[in-house]
Amino acid sequence: MRIVVAVALHKPSPLPQDALYLPVQAGAALHPPVPGALPDDSGQHISPRNPLYCELTAHYWLWKQSDAEGCGLCHYRRYFTRRPFARSLSGVLGEKEAAALLQDADAIVPFPRLYLIETNASHFAHAHGAAPLALARETVRRQCPAYLPAFDRVMKRRWGRRFNMLIMRRACFNAYSAWLFGILGEVEEQLGSGAQERILGFLAERLLDVWLEHERPRLRQLRVMHTESQHWPRKIAGFLKRKFMTKCK
Repeated sequence: MRIVVAVALHKPSPLPQDALYLPVQAGAALHPPVPGALPDDSGQHISPRNPLYCELTAHYWLWKQSDAEGCGLCHYRRYFTRRPFARSLSGVLGEKEAAALLQDADAIVPFPRLYLIETNASHFAHAHGAAPLALARETVRRQCPAYLPAFDRVMKRRWGRRFNMLIMRRACFNAYSAWLFGILGEVEEQLGSGAQERILGFLAERLLDVWLEHERPRLRQLRVMHTESQHWPRKIAGFLKRKFMTKCK
């Protein structure tokens, strides 16, 4: 099985040498070229909308350009790994490992994060306001009402997957991509010119779990390896500040 995973990047970065990975400059239509990376503004693309879609412009480009049997997305500083304490690029998931995992699975996704004092809905609202999530729910209700129970279940959970990272068999990748970008495109229209930067990327993180909850593909969950420092005290402080000091709008 030939699998291609786009590594979304916006600056020169160390990259894995494994054939699984394809460096793709996200938002290439808006910025100078990154040496060694393929721009995401060729063929059918949404590259100019990168400020709203973040790494998803690379996802969209791969969906439209690649004919690989498996497709995926990761980040220049975040990769899947099967090694518990890996921190260097030598520990990233390789092509043979990914192919072996997809022999009896439809998708590789991150282990979820646990939010003891927040639901997915409240966590999003404290960080980004409640209105974009409400627009996403209404869009799901209009476009694909069968997904609405899954949407509501996911938003009540206290755990969720983040980063928009995945590796999927082609049929699964196609189905998910068509569903996701159909919803995000309508939400984008509703939000208009005053939309927060990166908001559609943040919504997509929640929508992946909605799609998985409804479709129930066979999953393999893997750890996400960060090649850069995580600054956990700052992250936790920000999480608590948003929870207890931010009014949801």
